[in-house]
Amino acid sequence: MAFCRFSMGICIYLLLPCLKSIIMERDDLIRDTEYSLLANHDEEHGKAIRKKIWKVTIILTVITIVEVLMGAFIKQYTGGGADNGTWPFVKWSFIILTVVKASYIVLVFMHLGDETKNFKWVILGPYLIFILYLIFICLTESSYWHGVFSSVNSIITP
Repeated sequence: MAFCRFSMGICIYLLLPCLKSIIMERDDLIRDTEYSLLANHDEEHGKAIRKKIWKVTIILTVITIVEVLMGAFIKQYTGGGADNGTWPFVKWSFIILTVVKASYIVLVFMHLGDETKNFKWVILGPYLIFILYLIFICLTESSYWHGVFSSVNSIITP
């Protein structure tokens, strides 16, 4: 220890190989079969994983089908060219379904669903605020440009 006082860097450099061999054990060497047996899952765990995969697939598919059907069958304008009264609800439902689907993807595929409730909100809260902010900016800008192009002095003539 007296050798190490003048420079901790030398001491750590000289003792590092010794400490590494004592503290760190290589995990790529299988000394017995117990380690390899513990690495595998039983059939019940496999069934639970497959059930979760099917659940995620079905939920995301249903949300996507609802979005596609709404986009295919509900039109913004009626046959006479007038605005459809339900179109604002369709737009907001698209936004809500998209945010729900994206949040569910983050919860499942980033394994955030297994965390505590507070930690989920720490991750999802800023994400949702950012998405809502982007939506607000897009809607505000689109309203502005709609006003610019539909005004009397518009650069586009009807």
